[in-house]
Amino acid sequence: MQPCDHYLQRKNTAPRAVGCEECLKSGDTWVHLRVCLECGHVGCCNSSKNKHATKHFHETGHAMIRSLEPGEEWGYCYVHDLFYEKL
Repeated sequence: MQPCDHYLQRKNTAPRAVGCEECLKSGDTWVHLRVCLECGHVGCCNSSKNKHATKHFHETGHAMIRSLEPGEEWGYCYVHDLFYEKL
């Protein structure tokens, strides 16, 4: 598989928060965390009821995320629907 242009242009951005930014503000909970590789936004996964990581993509167009879960090294491009086992 050829990597997409978003994968090739990804940044090693530090997470901006220790939990889902929107859920922390509202007092809600999440299942798993994802970090935006463009700006460091931390959002909850699609298994979480609020799906803030995906909402962040739709609002900003920031295509690449990675898992923020311990021991996970995968990434994902929303635009091309591509999963990368290791970043």
